[in-house]
Amino acid sequence: MIPRYGERRQAGRRYRRRAGAYAVLWQDGDVLLTHQDAPVPEFQLPGGGIDPGETPLQALHREVFEETGWRIAVARRLGAFRRFTYMPEYDLWAEKLCTVYLARPVRCVGPPTEHGHAAVWMPAGAAAVRLGNAGDRAMLHRFLNGRS
Repeated sequence: MIPRYGERRQAGRRYRRRAGAYAVLWQDGDVLLTHQDAPVPEFQLPGGGIDPGETPLQALHREVFEETGWRIAVARRLGAFRRFTYMPEYDLWAEKLCTVYLARPVRCVGPPTEHGHAAVWMPAGAAAVRLGNAGDRAMLHRFLNGRS
């Protein structure tokens, strides 16, 4: 059973399943996040939807690069969660199936290429509080608790 975070499924509403790959980008006690300025400004784990023909890891590398400007090395899968949400950029009610990986930032190539995103390094403890959705926070907490 994949845990659900956030809003419950609304009866009578049609949701489209949207698989995505996301990363906890860990380096020396800090994590690299993306700050998305719209539709609601928030910090997020970098990542996003898996496009047709992509593997989850291909999508992860592409999305992290687009949202942070960094190249990464993937270490391992941390877990998965789902959430029901409205995605205004697609005018879509989605059941997001989010697989989260632990990855190592390798090299910053430049600024994010995705409009409205900024790469932000943050101490892991602060990130665990400031991430914008409960699923992202839970995955970061899972990683941090497993380190002790």
